[in-house]
Amino acid sequence: MKKRQVVLGVTGSIAAYKACDIVRRLQDKGCDVTVIMTDSAEKFVTPMTFEALSGHPVYRDMFARDVEWDMAHISLAKKADVLLVAPATANTIGKIACGLADDLLSCTVMTTKAPVIIAPAMNTDMLENSIVQENISRLKKHGVGFVEPKKGKLACGDVGKGALADVEDIVKAVLVLLK
Repeated sequence: MKKRQVVLGVTGSIAAYKACDIVRRLQDKGCDVTVIMTDSAEKFVTPMTFEALSGHPVYRDMFARDVEWDMAHISLAKKADVLLVAPATANTIGKIACGLADDLLSCTVMTTKAPVIIAPAMNTDMLENSIVQENISRLKKHGVGFVEPKKGKLACGDVGKGALADVEDIVKAVLVLLK
């Protein structure tokens, strides 16, 4: 039986380290995981970490020349049975909601026919911003799934909603779509 393909987009949130656990838990459930990292994500976790965990090269640059030539955003979009963005920043959510495609992750989201799930992680005030909420609502209307952030102590010390959902809940949301 062919392994289910999950493309995981990791963005520049302090919660990026939790994406490492997402990779492992999806693999434990029989998924093959390929990671796309934004430039900002690399400030929190190195590509080498995800390469070691996933067993695949990490995709970072739409115009990379160090791998066999292909149009990465097209091949990754076609490869995905589910495309998960976790953690997702307000910036990435906004780009996707507005149809902007200026990096490998946003281009892949715009190209894929696979279900897309977003797991936001950000400060409460940012999450509650009316523009961010409009972007989330817009994406939901277009069929994008969301795993809601949880309430708790945030990296900045504030307490409120915005912490990345529990890894188990994110993995469950992906598995539901793979059935």
